[in-house]
Amino acid sequence: MMRDRVRVLLADVAAGRRTVDDALAQLDAAPVEDLSFAQIDHHRALRQGYPEVVFGEGKSPEQALQICARLAVHGDGFLVTRADAAMRDAIAAAYPAAETDALARTALMRRADAPPPAETGALVVTAGTGDLPVAQECIMALRAFGHGARRVADVGVAGIHRVLAQQETLRAARVIIVVAGMDGALPSVVGGMVRVPVIAVPTSVGYGASFNGLAALLTMLNSCAAGVVVCNIDNGFGAAVAAARILDREA
Repeated sequence: MMRDRVRVLLADVAAGRRTVDDALAQLDAAPVEDLSFAQIDHHRALRQGYPEVVFGEGKSPEQALQICARLAVHGDGFLVTRADAAMRDAIAAAYPAAETDALARTALMRRADAPPPAETGALVVTAGTGDLPVAQECIMALRAFGHGARRVADVGVAGIHRVLAQQETLRAARVIIVVAGMDGALPSVVGGMVRVPVIAVPTSVGYGASFNGLAALLTMLNSCAAGVVVCNIDNGFGAAVAAARILDREA
């Protein structure tokens, strides 16, 4: 159960609107549920503010569906990343209200009473069009955490005037996620232009010497721009979690 719902539940007990036994009935689920092939951490929403996220890669559609079904029972929705077409189709058939995104390879079921994602100042910037799948995963994950995000695409350093033309948009953001493959230089450029946190995400886009994103990762780790932090290769989800926590702490 999400922390805000637990807070409301406890307030209702304190005000006499609910009994202690009623509250216990909603809180007494075991923290871990054993599905034999997965151990679902049902208390993660209480500890971290959002339910356990399902990493779809390596799972069958049936396994993903079983995990989603158990998460959905608790009423907090679910997010599946790295979901292939078969998995997205199976989830959409079982949960018509779920949002599936082919570009991001995600399936998102927001809880029924969740407010629309707020425009809280998250900005996702890509160096190239080829980086869009990772950027879109980031955007969908931010959406799951209650944050809308603007996107600026294809402004890499090969035509640096493109990112320079976005200075007003960059400076209006509260946190910026920069997604880049090839030489991975864009986060350093953006980091030198703004005063807000910059989260760099290297992608596996590039020719042979990019080593499936390793070259971009090393470039970003060696950034001379202050305040740039780096996520793992293609990890748009991890960048979204970091950005959401920054935004939530500032709220």
